[in-house]
Amino acid sequence: MLDFAREGVSKTRIMYKAYLSYTQLVEYLKYLQKNDLLTYDADTQLYRSTEKGLKFLTLSNDLSEMVS
Repeated sequence: MLDFAREGVSKTRIMYKAYLSYTQLVEYLKYLQKNDLLTYDADTQLYRSTEKGLKFLTLSNDLSEMVS
């Protein structure tokens, strides 16, 4: 979710790209926003990854590469 929210993405687009139900999507969005990994822009109605979210994504990808 954080990866395709870099440039800004709608709730519907996240749901389809991540293969989530609406209920799952709402829970994940709440969690990511609560932890300052994702932000919502009310003017454009788009979700965007925060700097913290992008850093988390980078670290997560680096760890995955190290493990494999």
